[in-house]
Amino acid sequence: MTEKTNTRKIVVGLGELLWDLLPEGPRLGGAPANFAVMAGRLGDQAVIASRLGADALGEQARSVLDALPVDGSFLQTDVELASGTVSIAIEDGEPHYTIHEPVAWDRLEFTREWMELAQRADAVCFGTLAQRDPVARRTILQFLGATRPGCVRVFDANLRTPFWSADTLRDSLGRATILKLNAGELPLVLRSTGVCPHPNGTREDEELLRGAWRLLERYPLEMVCVTLGEYGSLLATRGQYQRHPGLAATVKDTVGAGDAFTAALTHYYLEGAPPSVLNEAGNRWGAWMASQTGAMPPLPAETVAHMAEAIVAASF
Repeated sequence: MTEKTNTRKIVVGLGELLWDLLPEGPRLGGAPANFAVMAGRLGDQAVIASRLGADALGEQARSVLDALPVDGSFLQTDVELASGTVSIAIEDGEPHYTIHEPVAWDRLEFTREWMELAQRADAVCFGTLAQRDPVARRTILQFLGATRPGCVRVFDANLRTPFWSADTLRDSLGRATILKLNAGELPLVLRSTGVCPHPNGTREDEELLRGAWRLLERYPLEMVCVTLGEYGSLLATRGQYQRHPGLAATVKDTVGAGDAFTAALTHYYLEGAPPSVLNEAGNRWGAWMASQTGAMPPLPAETVAHMAEAIVAASF
């Protein structure tokens, strides 16, 4: 884990930037973009590395990001493919997705500017969805390969069938510092990678911990985080673990809640915080996001300050 410093960390959300077409209207999203915006709100020097179409939605996305604490200067423009969109229907508080393709972020390009960004990054968050196209996948792996040894590479599995494969999982795990996934994804990852061909798929802590430790044994990971929604999360390192029971929230929708969790976890990890703080921060910000509508809702500065105090107070 890194030592705490007062320098703002460069934190990159690498992958898809898209419009979530929610029943109440379109909202800007995409897991890496949601992650980056939340990281910026927590005080990091946040960057979105993605690609938009040369269209009205692309222009609108840039306009929205201009008002948020995130650097959009590394966004690429595709003159052939449209900006990404995802149709979302909310059923019983849970999002169901229709992810359209091909779109601009399927053609991510590893430019000189992106190489220099990779070399300066303190942390980068990436997933599987943006690797569905061979072009974008090659770019993401090149970006990860260009990072410094000390860069924290956060692999948020975020499995969206059919847009992932066993090869993508293995390549990503082999390059990650931290793996974050939910309890339903853990047996899929264990089985697909061959780490555990027949996981029982239960959500009992003992079984989740066993699966996390097997991944830590197989891959050069430093930490595995398994989220359990309202029931909290489990953080595992080699030989140790820390369990959080979760926090109550009045859920409006869960879009972006996992990304807020990941951003908070990464932010405090870069500060050198202990697992108890990482767990508290992730759950507290995830619960807050679930109580809002959309993945980039208004966030007053006083709320950020209050949450920071509450996280520290509840963790010791």
